Amino acid sequence: MANASPQKVIINERAAARLRGGHVWVYASDVLNDAGVQPGALVHVIGPKSKILGSAIYSSSSQIRLRLLGREATNSEPELMELVRQRMAEAIAYRSRVVRDSDACRLVFSEADRLPGLIVDRYNDVHTFQVLTQAWDRPERKQTIVTALKEFAQAENIVERADQRIRELEQLPPMESGLVCGGKSATVFTMNDVKFHYDALSGQKTGAFLDQRENYVVAAKYAHGQALDICTYQGGFALHLARVCESVTAVDISREVLEVAEQNEKLNAAANRREIEWIEANAFDLLKDYAAAGRQYDIIVLDPPAFAKSKKHLTAAMRGYKEMNLRALKMLKPGGVLVTCSCSSAVSEEDFLAMLTEAAQDAHRSVRLLEKHTQAKDHPMLLGVPETYYLKCLVLAVA
Repeated sequence: MANASPQKVIINERAAARLRGGHVWVYASDVLNDAGVQPGALVHVIGPKSKILGSAIYSSSSQIRLRLLGREATNSEPELMELVRQRMAEAIAYRSRVVRDSDACRLVFSEADRLPGLIVDRYNDVHTFQVLTQAWDRPERKQTIVTALKEFAQAENIVERADQRIRELEQLPPMESGLVCGGKSATVFTMNDVKFHYDALSGQKTGAFLDQRENYVVAAKYAHGQALDICTYQGGFALHLARVCESVTAVDISREVLEVAEQNEKLNAAANRREIEWIEANAFDLLKDYAAAGRQYDIIVLDPPAFAKSKKHLTAAMRGYKEMNLRALKMLKPGGVLVTCSCSSAVSEEDFLAMLTEAAQDAHRSVRLLEKHTQAKDHPMLLGVPETYYLKCLVLAVA
């Protein structure tokens, strides 16, 4: 069965045009015939005029029905396994060239590394992987991923991370995150000379905050005086600012992540100028209260979670972004700096800049754009797949 020729999935012209334009997804609404195809199967994608458009992995439950692996035909399970090995080797080699000043990074970033639906991270001596689609949940394919990780990344401690919501959407059986090999799931890693705790069997998401690694350095470059870090998570920005600022206040709604942030502060105590003030609070409420009280800062960082998971949430998301940025702009001293982020792929850079322009006008502040940044280089963007460009980080100076 493993060596049987892949089944065919026929798609319409709209989907074929999207693939020709560089995208790698085919939506369920664009599939004309997928009768009898098994969940997670390797398939050949057939376009108009019976032309083969490439090979893909199939999901029976996701709105993303097909994720393209390549324009060429992959004809068997052994070929697929060799493709996985080759692409994991390439992805890991790429990180060895672009990641600096850190022993933690994303090793495989799904579509951007031509392994759609697979995430692999390194945190010092602990490696994690997570499957986001049916195809990689098959035991023999998981084993290929683990074996390649051992071979190409010299991984000894490997944890499989499970996201219950994604597993439900993909109609995969429930499972807990767990150690696949080795005896260690928690570690301390270093990023830009700042140390962080990491526990692969807890936490909100697989990537922690690796995608902001280069932006932490940018924020610290402009930081001085009094700093406010909103949505600090486990203290990423705050710990970088604490090395150069007179005072740092860091805010998050989750007591659990703030406890980790406090432990991270202890790891770095010798390098920090002052103790960080950690506050458990709703970001919108706190900004409203602080603005009303006339508090002023030299630098404010806004790094909220994704307000827009999809385009249908865009209007509400833009209202949230505007409120948060408007209050921050009002609270900055003349010459102050705002570092503001959006990790919603549904929010384009143009949308984000337009919102900031409106917020500046409503705050009656003259605002200059100093720098524009995206996610770190270990989270590369694939041309033709705009969803892989999700993180916007803008540095603004307020007159």
